[in-house]
Amino acid sequence: MSERPDVLIPHYVSQSARRSLRESIADLLPDVDLSVAATPPETDEALSSAEVVVTDRFPAEKVAAAPELRWVQSLSAGVDHFPQEEFADAGVALTSASGVHAEPIGEQVLAYLLAFERNVQKGMAQKHRGVWENYGGRELRDETVGVLGLGAIGGRVAELASAFGTEVLGTKRDPETAPEAVDEAFGPDGLYEVLARSDYVVVALPLTDETRGLIGDDEVRTMRSSAVLVNVARGEIVDQDALTEALQEGHLRGAALDVFEEEPLPADSPLWDLSNVILTPHMAGSTPHYYDRCADLFAGNYEAFVAGDTDAMENRVV
Repeated sequence: MSERPDVLIPHYVSQSARRSLRESIADLLPDVDLSVAATPPETDEALSSAEVVVTDRFPAEKVAAAPELRWVQSLSAGVDHFPQEEFADAGVALTSASGVHAEPIGEQVLAYLLAFERNVQKGMAQKHRGVWENYGGRELRDETVGVLGLGAIGGRVAELASAFGTEVLGTKRDPETAPEAVDEAFGPDGLYEVLARSDYVVVALPLTDETRGLIGDDEVRTMRSSAVLVNVARGEIVDQDALTEALQEGHLRGAALDVFEEEPLPADSPLWDLSNVILTPHMAGSTPHYYDRCADLFAGNYEAFVAGDTDAMENRVV
């Protein structure tokens, strides 16, 4: 490995993101040679000697075309779309951007919760119909929020919800390491207790073999009929048909969904027509500060990588 390995940002990354990352990484690591590829041929040429790549995707067939590659920094928290087996076989480390979404997604979840508590969607519907009709609202401090997955995002959700005086429950692989804002933390086997006790259930889990389809019909039916399901993780974690049926039958008070099993959400999905559902187009993590935070994360990992301390690299997946 070179003393200060060169860094490549391939054309897979959008033009605006490449520009932002170039500026931020250059400020943080001024002594590193940073290459930015704007076209497929430029990426292919650079990959032949690249040791470090910063990207939001990496085609599996390109692993063999990058014989010097030693580390890929993902620009997304989820890395299920990266060729992890190929990376492992080739001795390539993979780190995710987990944590950089915590602030915007935490605020997005809070917006969903307040929208339901204060009946904002009812007011919007009345506005579109030109109707003036008084209705009531509730207070978030009276509710219990259950967070499935108390990582960086779930932890921030817990902090924001706790600031409003809510009771916060949550699940974490090691509940002993749960954030202080959580009133009660459970291991994965506490899922049904959290579902049964929560007025709002927030899904903030990574998509893995264990979490795929985790929230199915039994889990949805365990929730209170007055409860709201919020999903800001991955659509495949929730059985969308089971959720839709429960919403249509009035078994759940509502849902706020930023992610779906199929994206874009098909035009014939019944979710579009349900007044008790808030839909957003997988944008909960958006923020003007996103790539600055990715660059900060990358810079810290780069120094650990150069020092040979790969165990100190944050969010190491492979």
